[in-house]
Amino acid sequence: MTRNKHSTILLSGPPSTVSLPNVLDTVKYDPLAQQHIVPGGHGYAFEVSRGTSFRIIDIHGRQIVDMMAWVLPYPSSCEHLSMSYTRYVLNGSAPPAVGDCLVTNKQEPIFKLAADPCHTHDMTFMACNPAFYKTMGLEGHRSCAENIAEAMKPWGMSSYLEAASVDPFNVFQNTPDMTLKDLGCSRPGDYVEFEVLKDAVVAVSSCPYDVVRTFMLFIPRIAPIPHND
Repeated sequence: MTRNKHSTILLSGPPSTVSLPNVLDTVKYDPLAQQHIVPGGHGYAFEVSRGTSFRIIDIHGRQIVDMMAWVLPYPSSCEHLSMSYTRYVLNGSAPPAVGDCLVTNKQEPIFKLAADPCHTHDMTFMACNPAFYKTMGLEGHRSCAENIAEAMKPWGMSSYLEAASVDPFNVFQNTPDMTLKDLGCSRPGDYVEFEVLKDAVVAVSSCPYDVVRTFMLFIPRIAPIPHND
């Protein structure tokens, strides 16, 4: 793998023709930046080096992006971006502010939030996965866990369960404040920019969740435990 030595701009949205200048008018354009469009419902992974940066841009608006990351070398480092450790360091589940760091399961900074016009992200929900859709009768529906596993296959990831074991940073996802605005509330051209603090492989999924307009939490029915008199 060739590690990215310059900035990366990821453009997330449907696999349609996109006028890149119109989107990039909303951000400072870097002529050395590598650009990659992640089609809606699919994933992508790439390596980044300490001292570089990357941006995730929503092309058409309302597109949630699940983001995971592992410190290189993967998988031997056993170190990954951790939402539980980040929540602990930030003293809560509110989205990070510009200047805050996302940390790993070693409680060490991996990314620093450098810019964020949207200000709406989630650090509490898991990546959607095959079981999530199966409970809704949608077996075979694409999922973020599978998208990330597919993208991470060149690095040796062999099962979506490896991705499902890591909670993502859900870019542009508005939970649990659905009473205030929609689940996906980002506008066309909204973006987040991260400064890279550790050499890492980053994996993203343009979330394929398309079941309903509002978020639904499915709670499995659990049979009561019998008591022996």
